[in-house]
Amino acid sequence: MDKIDLKLVKLLQENSRYSLKHLAEEVYLSTPAVSARILKLEEEGIITGYTAQVDYLKLGYNIKAFINLKMTPQQKPEFYPFIKACPNVIECNCVTGAYSMLIEVAFRTTMELDEFIGVLQRFGDTDTQIVFSTPVEHRSIDISL
Repeated sequence: MDKIDLKLVKLLQENSRYSLKHLAEEVYLSTPAVSARILKLEEEGIITGYTAQVDYLKLGYNIKAFINLKMTPQQKPEFYPFIKACPNVIECNCVTGAYSMLIEVAFRTTMELDEFIGVLQRFGDTDTQIVFSTPVEHRSIDISL
């Protein structure tokens, strides 16, 4: 990756809906050249997708929580497909420490969250933190040029 690729990634993290024309103007290349570079970045797995950021509260998901799950490594083959299929799971990370998984979820009610935790506990012990506020929303990393 050269500086132009890094700038394209930075711009697309800023706004993935920028037009090819705008991106081309920003990096001083032709539109076809920018398009080819973006395609290459996608094929190399550097750009993995494009999404819209949404306000969960405005969609009725009033409860955001982090769930720590303690489970054994032998459970991963069963757990990974299970957690990928859960629509309320925003993110799941395998972590170090006392717990092995850190799961971010969003639910409409605490009753729905409680029901999910009950199902999740078939894999092991849990510890849950309900989010009161989020002073820093999910953001992209700052790419140095």
